[in-house]
Amino acid sequence: MAWVETERAQLVRTLRETDPFAPTLCEGWDVRRLLAHLVLREHAPWRIAADVARRPKPGQEKNLGAEANAAGTPQGYAALVDRFAAGPGRLSPFRTDAANLVEYVIHHEDIRRGAGAAAARQLPAGQQQALWKQLGMMARMGYRSSPVGVELALPGFGRRRVKAGSPSVLVSADVVELALHAMGRRAAANVSIEGGGDAVRAFREWAAR
Repeated sequence: MAWVETERAQLVRTLRETDPFAPTLCEGWDVRRLLAHLVLREHAPWRIAADVARRPKPGQEKNLGAEANAAGTPQGYAALVDRFAAGPGRLSPFRTDAANLVEYVIHHEDIRRGAGAAAARQLPAGQQQALWKQLGMMARMGYRSSPVGVELALPGFGRRRVKAGSPSVLVSADVVELALHAMGRRAAANVSIEGGGDAVRAFREWAAR
């Protein structure tokens, strides 16, 4: 079984235990709207594309809003969680780690940390390895505008350069923290940043924007 299915099950458990109106780390999104995003992404991605084309402010997306509003009652929210729990079709590409593992882990933390959960999760070693494998491409996108080179380090798994350049910095942490930092949740991520003084300073200033 792909690790994405393990993460889906954990995410469903968190969704069932969390206030649907609680804030998340995604600007303008409460838990209902983030859940709507997950469901539409797998079942009706064209509706998300239509929202993106309109360039709305976060929290004002038409299609996400319709799904979120339908989940405004306990029954409606439970039904939307059930729809997410059922997953996409058996042959859907969204059932793979490559398509969804990073997405699920990031949004799981968006919910946990947006609701105030402080304790970091300890993922199984196999899931950490799978997440580390999938993180490379997304991290390259996340750090593409960094003013310095960036190398990631995951203790026990090695290092990976995700942005060429000199000088450079080394960002070290647990794989979940690395994923959060790479994907723009930098204020919520607990990472260590090493390198020359000027490089670290420039990187921290960029990351704080």
